[in-house]
Amino acid sequence: MDSALLASPAKIASTLREVALRYPEQYIAHQLRDIPRIAFNLDLVQKLVQKNAPVIADVGGGWGLFSPGAAALGWRTTLIDDFRGAGIQGRDTDPRLTPHRELGVTIRFEDVTAGLSLPASQFDAVTCFETLEHLHGGVRRVFQTILDSIRPGGWFVLSGPNCVNIRKRMTVPLGYGKWSPLRLWYAEDSFGGHVREPDVEDLRYIATDLGLKQVKVFGRNWTGTDRPGIRQLMPLADPLLRLRPSLCSNIYMTGSKA
Repeated sequence: MDSALLASPAKIASTLREVALRYPEQYIAHQLRDIPRIAFNLDLVQKLVQKNAPVIADVGGGWGLFSPGAAALGWRTTLIDDFRGAGIQGRDTDPRLTPHRELGVTIRFEDVTAGLSLPASQFDAVTCFETLEHLHGGVRRVFQTILDSIRPGGWFVLSGPNCVNIRKRMTVPLGYGKWSPLRLWYAEDSFGGHVREPDVEDLRYIATDLGLKQVKVFGRNWTGTDRPGIRQLMPLADPLLRLRPSLCSNIYMTGSKA
């Protein structure tokens, strides 16, 4: 496919800004701050799939910008999530899902770890951004179901926070390496925080286990960029950290189905 037919980075960013403004007022600022990450993810998927209107599924995307942003670009988009961490009870009533409904995203409430029910060979790509670390069990089964739902030649895109990024390597010896506050794990009936964050070798293992082809593992640095000090430092640090994905805050794996 001619790359000129793909949405330009500027087009993706402007589309996401329009979608962000559809959210309830108290959530708009958060969505606007997340545009660089979501724009990167959308551009990544379109360059892999190389179609004008790909059919995709986003697993665990919650009420974020990716699914409605994809729909606004003309993609046929399905969002699958149990929304427990967000406290969303109804796809037809919660205002945080208004952009999804307005833009035609198919929303499916499913407990991912209880077993997905996806049609075989349906999607050009299935994405799972920053979700792996929240899954409490049955991950291999979930990923196999995802693979079965991808068309031959289609793509699985997986990302997560790097458990051994450079910040953690520096802060853990100083005693600042805790994950979630104790009360979220200890006192809440349903814990939706991080269970196990991956590293680069974990992503490569998953790709091999699933039999993916054309596998790439790489890093980006999104986590913490909303903090003023990190936001100012990152333009200088990010290009250097990308040379060593194992040091990046966020790691990605892409692979195609044989």
